[in-house]
Amino acid sequence: MILSFHPCFQADKNITCAGRSPDKEDLAAIKNAEAVILPQGCYESLYIMARENCSNVFPDYDMRFKYKGKTGQAELFKELGVIHPNTLTFKNIETYYNHLNKKHDSSVIEFPFVFKFDWGDEGTNVFLIKTIEAFDEILNKASRYEKTGQKGFLIQEYIPGPNRTLRVVVINKRFISYWRVQDESKPFGANISTGAYIDRESDLDLQEQAVLSAENFSKKTGINLAGFDFIFSSEDGKNDPLFLEINYFFGRLGLGGSEEYYDMLTGEIKNWINNL
Repeated sequence: MILSFHPCFQADKNITCAGRSPDKEDLAAIKNAEAVILPQGCYESLYIMARENCSNVFPDYDMRFKYKGKTGQAELFKELGVIHPNTLTFKNIETYYNHLNKKHDSSVIEFPFVFKFDWGDEGTNVFLIKTIEAFDEILNKASRYEKTGQKGFLIQEYIPGPNRTLRVVVINKRFISYWRVQDESKPFGANISTGAYIDRESDLDLQEQAVLSAENFSKKTGINLAGFDFIFSSEDGKNDPLFLEINYFFGRLGLGGSEEYYDMLTGEIKNWINNL
């Protein structure tokens, strides 16, 4: 019996768990299932219940919940030894000051650098910090966030290059790549929400390199539903793809829109089931 908690995938049995915690009936259904299909937005509690009681679960979110947030992703990149910008992670403001033992230390990562709060997808809560004044301001903002319970940030090396990032989406064993290119009027960041456009044709050799990196990463981690973001430096001359982020929630415009995405997702879930 195939059990689906995903509203867009019809299986032998379908259950809706949106907006609630999993219960005893969900557990009984999971234990009786040969495979469980979960939605992208599933709670950690539902994922753990499925993983502990069924040997076949899609998608594989082990890394999502083990290495949480952007700081967790940076630690994962470091542990696996993949190429990524030099990054320092901090659980909160206190750990930042304890690490540096003084208020500011531009020798660790020189200005300009990238500051990212631990939460947010698709380029949200990401800032280019060029001055000590801007750094003071963002640290004050981090302090205010901590008072609401939101903690964690990272400081990352700024990689110079064209104002674009490469997105590689993995859906089961299918990989789709495209550039997100920002208009020159916006000097930092390349996101569809801020006006970037999709480019599928440029620098196919670089796209191929990034897809290969994403494939190898997915084999090591089991990640089979996510959007990987890569950047290429214009200065090192190597043209190696650098991992930036893993987006477990990702936009669909570059995939042809929601309808096209769900067609791909449904097809790949069926392929996954057929290969069990």
